[in-house]
Amino acid sequence: MKRIFKGSFGSALLGGVVVGLFGWLAIAAGWIHADDGKTVTVSEPLAAPVDSKEEAGGTNLVNQIYRRDGQGVAFISSQLKPQEEEPSLSPFGQPEGGGGGVATGSGILIDTEGHILTNNHVVEGASKVEVKLGASDTTYTAEVVGTDPATDVALLDVNAPEDQLHPLPLGDSSKVEVGEPVVAIGNPFGLDRTVTSGIVSAIQRQIQAPDGFSISHVIQTDAAINPGNSGGPLIDGEGRVIGINSQIQTGGSGNGNVGIGFAVPINTAREVVQQIEAHGEVKHAYLGISGGSVTPDLAKALKLPEKEGVLVNEVVKGGPADEAGLKGGDTSATIEGANFRLGGDVITEVDGKKIEGMEEVINAVNAAQPGDKMVLTVDRGGNPKKITVTLGVRPASAEEVPSR
Repeated sequence: MKRIFKGSFGSALLGGVVVGLFGWLAIAAGWIHADDGKTVTVSEPLAAPVDSKEEAGGTNLVNQIYRRDGQGVAFISSQLKPQEEEPSLSPFGQPEGGGGGVATGSGILIDTEGHILTNNHVVEGASKVEVKLGASDTTYTAEVVGTDPATDVALLDVNAPEDQLHPLPLGDSSKVEVGEPVVAIGNPFGLDRTVTSGIVSAIQRQIQAPDGFSISHVIQTDAAINPGNSGGPLIDGEGRVIGINSQIQTGGSGNGNVGIGFAVPINTAREVVQQIEAHGEVKHAYLGISGGSVTPDLAKALKLPEKEGVLVNEVVKGGPADEAGLKGGDTSATIEGANFRLGGDVITEVDGKKIEGMEEVINAVNAAQPGDKMVLTVDRGGNPKKITVTLGVRPASAEEVPSR
């Protein structure tokens, strides 16, 4: 059986971040705060595309992108608040407790008003945030306009002179294809204005967010990303930002790059900024289940009526799925060392569209809004049944999901 009811979470540090690839378990699927902030207009700066064919004067594509976009990349330094507890290390690499500390990362200038995109984990828990823009040594104090731990995105605002503001053009992450050339610009290990290059290694990945839920449609790249690159841009061959570099997966005991990096899609960041602008906070839809993808091998082993779909392991008590009547398993079992519950519904369709596994359910919920209705087609003991769920508001973190 291939990855049946098993997860693989390779973790590492990335400027205060890093988690591994998302496994089968999707606690409260659809999983997924922000502070009141100023009105923000997210613009797409007009810029001539980089000429990927012409190498005038001996400059290559990477050099062109670096010269064009480097001034719009920010160096971010966050002073962390002291805590009473003993110092420890959070799952995302930031120091917790003790006398505080300094977290460094990168950012993306998105307009001429001084708004900067970065990762939530770069500024989370900070008492003061400072930024430097491009090659300038001038330091500006930044205001945190809003944050969203569910997508690991934060929006900052700096009051800098207009001639220091060189926003980067934003692309469309939904059009990214595997094999495209990409460039990352950031501040790995505090080495400012570092550029690396590579390709898009994969798309439609899922990674774990700081709040314990999942982020969908993530871009995987082999461009070297290291601690300090967090929050910086992943740029396509036309010089447009397609993602926010956020996490890496590492091997062995090291915490450096091994060619597997992940970027939050820029389209997701756009949606976060729009919600901050409209409501001062970010809310995500919530289904309230855990489950695993059904495979032919699993279906055969458990004598399931369906060969693909999602076997509902557990339904969060009082959650949207529970209120709609979705059923979780009622019998504990162990198969090849993995513990799960048998007897739950098997989800086969979402809004009339046939699904193969858990990833599609998560993507569907992540794309919805609280209050939306979702029609689930399930197989219950060999009998098909349609269940309409009114999606709720996701808890602030997976730890707040009530246990059975």
